[in-house]
Amino acid sequence: MNIHHTKVVAEGLRFSVSRDGAEVGRAYLYLMMNDLHEEPFGFLEDVFVEESARGDGVGKQLVNEVIAAARTNGCYKLIATSRDARPRVHALYVQLGFADYGREFRMNLAALQ
Repeated sequence: MNIHHTKVVAEGLRFSVSRDGAEVGRAYLYLMMNDLHEEPFGFLEDVFVEESARGDGVGKQLVNEVIAAARTNGCYKLIATSRDARPRVHALYVQLGFADYGREFRMNLAALQ
C-alpha cells in the first residue's frame, strides 16, 4: 500500500478580550478544508477565560465572535471540543447552538517522545 501526502494549508485567527490593559480571555478559530466540501470548516480551539473574569460573559462574547467569523468565512460547520470535566463550558456551547456530537480522542504526542 502506498500512502501519498498532499500539503493542506489552514488559516488561524486569534480572538482576545482585555480589561484594564490585561488580557482576560482568548480563543482561536482555525479554518480548514477537506475533500468532502467546497467550503471550509472551522475548529474552535483553546477558549480560555481568566478565573477572575469567569461568569462575566467573556467566554460567551469570545465564542459568539468566533461563530460570526466562521460564518463570515463561509464555514459549513464549526467544531468545538471540551474536556469531560467542564460542564459549564458544555452548557455554554449548547446555549450558543452547538450540539453534542460525540467524543474527542486525543494523543499527546509530546508526552510520547
